[in-house]
Amino acid sequence: MAGLKNLKKKRRIQIFAVAAVALALSTAMIGYAMRDGINLFRSPTQVAEEPPREGEIFRLGGLVEDGSLVRGAGTEVRFSVTDGGATVPVRFTGVLPDLFGENQGMIGTGTLVEGVFVASEILAKHDETYMPKEVMDALKEQGVYKSPDAPES
Repeated sequence: MAGLKNLKKKRRIQIFAVAAVALALSTAMIGYAMRDGINLFRSPTQVAEEPPREGEIFRLGGLVEDGSLVRGAGTEVRFSVTDGGATVPVRFTGVLPDLFGENQGMIGTGTLVEGVFVASEILAKHDETYMPKEVMDALKEQGVYKSPDAPES
């Protein structure tokens, strides 16, 4: 009878070990698969203070700097994004959203290439008063956020 107990105990330990290895392996595989699917938001100040690693896809948000919007040949557009603390030049090839414009909030997804944010996607506010939360927080942190309800000065 004692031999049977030891055999059951060994079997339980083996099953537990296999389950632990399977759990660790599946967690590692999920993490590896999601590495490109998680795009962290960064403000221009955060990009200036701690540049992302080469090839890292992230989201950049802020205000389109006044006077920086330059439309090139075809669908290429260049502009700068600022949060009041730093400015990042942006290059985008594609069609911009209808409400995209200077001094407006935007968020872009892309990578930093030699100091220029190369955007693969640009999102703009969807009405006259909307500001993405991340952009609003970054602007508040720099002290340049103006509420759309505040009177113009």
